[in-house]
Amino acid sequence: MARDWRDAFNFGDGAGSVATEAEQEEEGRRRGGFFRRLRESLARSREALTAEVSASLFDRLDAEAFERLEEALILADVGAPTTAAVVGKLEAEVASGAVAGGEPARQRLIELLAEFATPDADPRINLTGSPSVVMVVGVNGTGKTTTIGKLARLLSERAGRSVLLAAADTYRAAAIEQLETWAGRAGVDIVRGQPGGDPGAVVFDAISAAEARGIDIVIADTAGRLHTHGNLMEELSKVRRVASKRLEGAPHETLIVIDATTGQNGMRQAQAFAEAVDVTGVVLTKLDGTAKGGIAIAIAHELGIPVKLIGVGEGLDDLRPFDPRQFCEALLGE
Repeated sequence: MARDWRDAFNFGDGAGSVATEAEQEEEGRRRGGFFRRLRESLARSREALTAEVSASLFDRLDAEAFERLEEALILADVGAPTTAAVVGKLEAEVASGAVAGGEPARQRLIELLAEFATPDADPRINLTGSPSVVMVVGVNGTGKTTTIGKLARLLSERAGRSVLLAAADTYRAAAIEQLETWAGRAGVDIVRGQPGGDPGAVVFDAISAAEARGIDIVIADTAGRLHTHGNLMEELSKVRRVASKRLEGAPHETLIVIDATTGQNGMRQAQAFAEAVDVTGVVLTKLDGTAKGGIAIAIAHELGIPVKLIGVGEGLDDLRPFDPRQFCEALLGE
């Protein structure tokens, strides 16, 4: 799985696969700093878990210990189906003698959670189109527009790609203004429509503009909407169809931004949006404000949708590629 930005994108041309020694050192510094922030951000989840899953729990792995382990993982929003599968596998391995109690059992639990958080789908963000079109969806308040701005800046500054933002959230004038602010920060262009206008037309125009200007990537913001509003979800499907008709293969990536603090409701959002627009990846934000960090594992395992990015704060370096092993170590590590 991706551990840094150089491995987070699939450009289809091998670009960005070779780094200078200085770049590797700088990326290592950022990664180390992010792991510290990740541990800090998951402190509430980790404290909730370790209150039940202490080191001593693994010393006597009897039926009561496995039951406590199940309860703790469910409370951390790992999800009942995923928890049952993980704990069941660990229990079988302990019973067979393949895994010893104590620290080996705790380490094996981290490994199993990381495995379940790794779906078969490609964890990289697909940017193989010309131009590549990334559609970003989700409900209001998840950090969707901020995520788009950060992603545009990272692609521009660290991957050397030209980016065009499409302000297809035409229902809120504030959303267009917010995206314009981020476009200015990232030094990228933006295509906007009129408030209340046709969002599909904005995406159509943005793709046309990207082709005319030779721009590499179009990132389309869409109106935040509740997953329970069927008519609005159908309109989102229409935006996707417009993109597909305008450019074969578009959108090449459809990311849903989910607020980690919503817990299992985030699961329901991901499932509903996936049915409407074929979601290819999840961006999990606000992990610094929740004790429910296990939702990342549940989404990946139960829905088969890879978590591609996670956010733990407002800074540019607080958005990173999701690394299941690193994440699970931060969640359960000493």
